Amino acid sequence: VGSEMCIRDSRRLVEHGCRFVTAAGYKYNEWDSHSKNNQDHRDKLCPPLDQALAALMEDLEKRGMLASTLVLVMGEFGRTPRVNATGGRDHWGALMSILMAGGGLQMGQVIGASTPKGEVPAQRAVHPNDVLTMVYRHLGIDPAGHTVNLDGRPIPILPDGQPIRELI
Repeated sequence: VGSEMCIRDSRRLVEHGCRFVTAAGYKYNEWDSHSKNNQDHRDKLCPPLDQALAALMEDLEKRGMLASTLVLVMGEFGRTPRVNATGGRDHWGALMSILMAGGGLQMGQVIGASTPKGEVPAQRAVHPNDVLTMVYRHLGIDPAGHTVNLDGRPIPILPDGQPIRELI
């Protein structure tokens, strides 16, 4: 019920013109798995995510909304390539995986690769600001633009982000 409700509510928001929706059908901190990583992901975290994401993608496609809706699945960092003493994986800023779909993007591809042990990017690294550039682009925000602070000084909206060319 939770994932179905999350999908239905997310779709309704998009149908009514909402430009940005965060759908989080889980309890706070549940994915921050520093112990029992394999068991928790296999048994309780990934199955509902897989089901909800598949249902959302199918629903958006059926309604003709996938081409105009950017779907982004990510966290704020990756996980260590090695399991710790309690069977979990700790925070790892050097590498992570994300999923981007819809939004008029060229789908069905893998961009970049890690070293065999998943430690660091081995080819075509994509910076987080590049991902944000794609989100801003979809929302019609010029990531190269700027705003001004209270002193009237310009502040870049997104320094150093580049579009992910393979997706355009």
